[in-house]
Amino acid sequence: MSADAIDGAALDGVAATCLWTLRNRAEESRHPGSAFTDPLADDLHRRISYDYARFGKPGQIHPLRALALDSAIRAYLDRHPAATVVALGEGLQTTYWRLGRPAVDWLSVDLPPVIDLRRRLLPPEPRMTALPASALDRTWLDVPDPARGVFISAEGLFMYLGREEVLGLIAECAARFPGGQLFFDSIPPWISRRTMKGHRLSDRYTAPPMPFGLTVSEAARLPGRFPGIAAVEDVQPPPGRKAWRPGTLRKIADLPGLRELRPSITLVTFAEDR
Repeated sequence: MSADAIDGAALDGVAATCLWTLRNRAEESRHPGSAFTDPLADDLHRRISYDYARFGKPGQIHPLRALALDSAIRAYLDRHPAATVVALGEGLQTTYWRLGRPAVDWLSVDLPPVIDLRRRLLPPEPRMTALPASALDRTWLDVPDPARGVFISAEGLFMYLGREEVLGLIAECAARFPGGQLFFDSIPPWISRRTMKGHRLSDRYTAPPMPFGLTVSEAARLPGRFPGIAAVEDVQPPPGRKAWRPGTLRKIADLPGLRELRPSITLVTFAEDR
């Protein structure tokens, strides 16, 4: 390990999964045929000393998810330019810098070891506030001004929480932030059950348990369950390379027999003040 490298082994459990997603974004950013560009992720990947190969082969799902989030945030900020973006369980995501909107107020919420790593590695930004806490610690709910608009991202987070914890958090966000939006991704229940038994990404790494699974149909029923939710959108990831090329994935994702069995991305829009 070089003198200026940072040892990623200080992270473990769910916190270490931020290194998994970082590796995938960095590798995709370097790929000559990719539309995904994340030079800061590439830099972080090189600066953190870690046995990344234990996560198995790199994949496109995390960078394509990041692109979908970028698009959703941009669309919301176009309508609510004074809004606050809240990144729950942000890990080593570099969304703020990819967006290129330095004037946006940004709240990064994650566990203390992850926030410490972000502070050591990422450039300081005057509009960015870091809160070392669990997303389930309701302290962060008091930070954004609901009147200005609030966009909440829970990228790669909810699957690691309990079902009632997730649904309770969604309900509270809907009540506290009228007119806001929530972006989150889900695994289907069958994958959740597999992780609870020990899902190995390689012969040296077992993914942490992911107790929360949600199907596309269950997500679509959220407005009927919580009156503070106005609409739910099943977001398709943008086109990628090979199997993720334009058209192919979308056709497969919407097949009746597979729709309920695939991972999904959900964009929730909260109702305006009633």
